[in-house]
Amino acid sequence: MLLKDRTVFITGATSGFGLECAKLCVAQGARVIITGRRADRLKALAAELKGAEVHTLCFDVRDKVAVEKAIASLPAAFAKVDILINNAGLALDLSSFENVKMADAEQMVETNIMGLMYCTHALLPTMVERAKDSRTGGHIVNIGSTAGNYPYPGGNVYGATKAFVKQFSLNLRSDLYGKNVRVTNIEPGMAETEFSLVRFGGDQQKSDSVYKGLTPLSAQDVAETILWCICRPRHVNINRVELMPTEQACGPFVLSRKA
Repeated sequence: MLLKDRTVFITGATSGFGLECAKLCVAQGARVIITGRRADRLKALAAELKGAEVHTLCFDVRDKVAVEKAIASLPAAFAKVDILINNAGLALDLSSFENVKMADAEQMVETNIMGLMYCTHALLPTMVERAKDSRTGGHIVNIGSTAGNYPYPGGNVYGATKAFVKQFSLNLRSDLYGKNVRVTNIEPGMAETEFSLVRFGGDQQKSDSVYKGLTPLSAQDVAETILWCICRPRHVNINRVELMPTEQACGPFVLSRKA
């Protein structure tokens, strides 16, 4: 029971990495706050985790007021958050930037950047205050992406948002030096979740084609990596973890040659 008596706050817990993190954290004895935009899925997950200490919060991370209101509403048993897993995020479309819909670009920035900042800013002050006299301290886990490290056609805005997550995590680590709060950025490569289904607007055929002929990471693979990071001894901070399927690698430079 590695997380016994610890409280974990997970954004985007209704699917993918967040959902699997919730299951693993509960299995390790944590109190878990599961959050997301889809109330029906939160209710279903809470029912699945029946018997565990679970609290649900339904809000959109893009709404700063809703984030602050939801966190302020936490009952006493869940109010002392030890671990924040900033999982909520998305990619939309794969168009070259001149063809990108600005509404899609804005939604990625608002979710992947602003939402992450809103949740972190709302929870961090009390986490830092409690960590002063705590043997366990606090931990911020951000979900980045290999897209924040390596470019690919159509990854323009999404990759830029994840590059922000990487640099924000490193700077947050500097801010929290000596304050007993750890910071980790998890950078997965290709993983089979609802990610591509969302990216392609619900087109199942397009989504399936992304993973055809190979074995991508699973949501559980990534969640287990996160669990490993948060369960390290307190003197160990895992700054960054980049993981890819064995069948994925960084490609060569692209060259456009004249005829």
